[in-house]
Amino acid sequence: MSQELLHSAIDSLKAGGFLEGEAWEKAHKICHEHEGTPLFNWLHALVHRIEGDDANAGHWYQRADKVRHSGSIEEGWQIIRLAIDKV
Repeated sequence: MSQELLHSAIDSLKAGGFLEGEAWEKAHKICHEHEGTPLFNWLHALVHRIEGDDANAGHWYQRADKVRHSGSIEEGWQIIRLAIDKV
């Protein structure tokens, strides 16, 4: 697993203001390329939550064996970012 790629993906979401766009696309592409790795799957869930695709986000939360954070997207981002930093 590449912590550098995880940081690149998650940080691009924040840089993009947690909105769909070029930064979102970058994060989505990275997550898709590392499908099957729990931290990437968890981040992939957040990507689809930002997109507003709750069904797809739910799929990725399940694949990551994580429960969707009930707070804001930014709070969910912070939780995942802390988990990445611990790797």
